[in-house]
Amino acid sequence: MTIEVTNTSGQLVPTAEMTSLMTHAMTALDLNPDCDLNIAFVEDDYMTELHIKWMDEPGTTDVLSFPMDMPESKDDAVTLGDIVIDPIVAAEQAATAGHSKEHEIYILASHGLLHILGYDHAD
Repeated sequence: MTIEVTNTSGQLVPTAEMTSLMTHAMTALDLNPDCDLNIAFVEDDYMTELHIKWMDEPGTTDVLSFPMDMPESKDDAVTLGDIVIDPIVAAEQAATAGHSKEHEIYILASHGLLHILGYDHAD
């Protein structure tokens, strides 16, 4: 699996742990080990721009998912897409929930992966 993690947020984020978590999740979901996934940690202002542009909603948000290719079978090696996380929002949500920012980031990344794979809680 190729899991690329980039961080332009200016915040400390658990990049190595993120790769480990997503590798575990993708294996548990029985995805082809040659699937690709990108995870980006971005600044709050950039997340606000993405949220307005792609969701037509004001303000920032915690996580956005941008699916690319949906595997039709477990043998399909595809580029799954991009997960974009705002660590500032994650830290705020973590404080409200009473756990660490890292824990919140893990929740958001897992949530984002499920959205990429077609799971939608809005339906």
